[in-house]
Amino acid sequence: MSRKSVFASAAIAAVLASGALTAVAQEAAPAETVAIPAGTYVLDPAHGKITWSVSHLGFSTYTGQFAGVTATMELDPSSPETSALEAEIDVNSVGTLNAALDNHLKTPDFFDVGNFPAASFTATSVELTDADSAIVAGELTLRGVTKPVSFTADFNKAGVNPLDNKFSLGFDGYATIQRSEFGVSYGVPMISDEVQLHLEAEFKLVEPEVGAK
Repeated sequence: MSRKSVFASAAIAAVLASGALTAVAQEAAPAETVAIPAGTYVLDPAHGKITWSVSHLGFSTYTGQFAGVTATMELDPSSPETSALEAEIDVNSVGTLNAALDNHLKTPDFFDVGNFPAASFTATSVELTDADSAIVAGELTLRGVTKPVSFTADFNKAGVNPLDNKFSLGFDGYATIQRSEFGVSYGVPMISDEVQLHLEAEFKLVEPEVGAK
């Protein structure tokens, strides 16, 4: 069953709250201050994903991605710590450019997508560390196990996207988890228990419908 959480979540979401890290953003030359409007933001599916990496026998760093991520963020730039986000990860979207490995990752040895097709992250707090970064704490649910996870969120840019004329926010997030804590212990320690996560997120402001009250 899919799990969704209003948080700031998948985190994925709360990371979104990093979009709330600042009420202004600096554009590239010339410098320009941009006011960030409050409202509902949704993750652009073409520019949002999670990349994970593990150590393989100590010889190499192996990476893969979850490309199927959905998220909605409620943002109030005047009070970023109250921002909320709902995010969900389609675990079946895991990809490594190796079809045989992708199929193995979907089995009970790893993510068991037949029983746990979705993962979620629910943010519980956002702590601003400076004008353009924050630490987002929350709860990650994977394979039916929920554990506290924190990640750093680095704000990239805010402004109107010239390709679609929609107000957009972008950030990168970084976290480290121990996969065995979520029941994914196959291959440990030959394949590292520690997993590095890189979250890439571009959110777009949802314009109110004409006539909406």
